[in-house]
Amino acid sequence: MIKIQKEDFNSEEEINNIKKLYSNVGAITSFIGYVRDKNNNNKVQSINLEVYKDMAYKQLEKIITKARSKWNLIDCLIIHRYGKLNINSKIVFVTCFSEHRNDSFESCNFIMDYLKKDAPFWKNEFYDKKNEWLINSN
Repeated sequence: MIKIQKEDFNSEEEINNIKKLYSNVGAITSFIGYVRDKNNNNKVQSINLEVYKDMAYKQLEKIITKARSKWNLIDCLIIHRYGKLNINSKIVFVTCFSEHRNDSFESCNFIMDYLKKDAPFWKNEFYDKKNEWLINSN
């Protein structure tokens, strides 16, 4: 499942909504990314994330399909926020559900690596007296 939204999310609620659909889940691995107060030796005030939603949905579907081909997954959830986000706001939530931990660990890391490097989201960081568009990287 993929959600691209401005609204915050409740990670426990999101996990429980999927977990209750499957009795064979033995492992759940999650990652939550937050807005930090410092980056590249600058004090961050906020960030603004822009996204081309149609492209993002297609690309995220492809990466989930690729993860499913490499690992035995029951389900995957990606929530990625966009818009203005303040310090300590949640940006991204990736959760992988499987019968065994290695599948969930490795697939979650694989998806996050893709999101950090290749996903069609653009981050503009705002500092005290300037702002800067960041280049995607691991």
